[in-house]
Amino acid sequence: MVRSSRMCVRVRPLVVTALLLLLACGGVARGEDPGRPRPERHVLGNGVVLIVQEQRASEVVALQLWMRVGGRDEAPDELGLSHYLEHMLFKGTPTRPPGSIDRMVEGVGGQDNAFTSYDFTHFDLLLPAGQAAAGIALLADIAVNASFDQAELDRERLVVLDEVRLTEDDPDRFLARRLSEEAYRPTSYGRPILGTPEQIRALTREQLARYYHKHYVPKNMSLVVVGAVDPGLIRRAADDAFGRLRGPDSPRAPMPPPPDLGGRSVDVPRPEKQAYLGLAFKAPAVADPDAAATDLFTYILGDSPSSRLSVVVRDRLALVSAVEAGYVTRQRGGLVTVTARLEPENLDRAEAAILAEIRRLQQDGVGEAERQRAIITAEANYAFDIETAEGLARDYGEAETNWTLAEELGYLTRLRQTTAAQIQAAARKYFGEYARVRFVPEAGAR
Repeated sequence: MVRSSRMCVRVRPLVVTALLLLLACGGVARGEDPGRPRPERHVLGNGVVLIVQEQRASEVVALQLWMRVGGRDEAPDELGLSHYLEHMLFKGTPTRPPGSIDRMVEGVGGQDNAFTSYDFTHFDLLLPAGQAAAGIALLADIAVNASFDQAELDRERLVVLDEVRLTEDDPDRFLARRLSEEAYRPTSYGRPILGTPEQIRALTREQLARYYHKHYVPKNMSLVVVGAVDPGLIRRAADDAFGRLRGPDSPRAPMPPPPDLGGRSVDVPRPEKQAYLGLAFKAPAVADPDAAATDLFTYILGDSPSSRLSVVVRDRLALVSAVEAGYVTRQRGGLVTVTARLEPENLDRAEAAILAEIRRLQQDGVGEAERQRAIITAEANYAFDIETAEGLARDYGEAETNWTLAEELGYLTRLRQTTAAQIQAAARKYFGEYARVRFVPEAGAR
């Protein structure tokens, strides 16, 4: 359940309160549910991983293709190609003209979606369960046969440029981007995942196709199927559609270790009247043994209305209007970020107060009530994440692509077993040097 970016996950306070009451009464199981269905995992002869789980809560099936390629795999002259492929793969193949995929999906009442990160790209279909085999065939087709129609490519160029503009216009999203860039530079994690406007305008069909054929190969693929399906039939459909795919190995280039963060600071003039503060601390990678303790530390520090930063910096000291912490987990090194909205004159005092609260946690540790509350919040977040077929498929796909499915299935148990001493040790180990980005009002800001 560790996320590539857990900052956006939120749980309603009333739900957490109810879960805490249930825990006090013994109503929440403290281990994994032995009766919960388990996913099946198979590796096809060409290296494609298949994960399938029967779930009959409704007559739908979530079909997701996960690719082990993302922004981290791009050379400096390839920025944004992973994301551009996300936009193009549903646009057609030689046997599926432009527009036909959308008509097919919408015609059966389904949905399609896609998402790009630094470590992966994934493509989603949500279809009536009876369309599972057709959906698998569709995903296999776009995985290796995308046609990159020039008219569609030019149309999507405008869409991507608009996406870049919208990100830069949104101070919260742009702060997250600038903070990541400042903390990770000069590694590929520190480059803009959407690319730059100049590179997007200059991108050619040949450049996109070359990148696609290099990375979209069977050993980089995982197919996840969750829904009202027969796992045996799904395996046969996957063998028929994906088992025939061929392609060379495409080993990932090694990444350098995450850089030191000391002395990384930038002030960015912005048109908003309010200021924004972002701090980034080096944190363990997604598969690191310290990830569970760091996850709980982040919840305690700033991931709920009752967190330390909310109570002290926002409510008691009134230095910020909003503050939160998030754990950004990646394969080759994570970040814990603290972001805040505040008046410009409070920037220095708010930063000092945030650091003081971190130091207090490092010195004094966390109480048992805080530890339990953080665990319950994590459990509630997880319950909301996997309550639908597509949510459960996404959980499995990210785990298979970023670490291992087995580790994911045991993650809640490891959270529950994490002690207060381990949380304090993680706080002391990781929360020292940090990168800083501040958005300050430019002259005439309104």
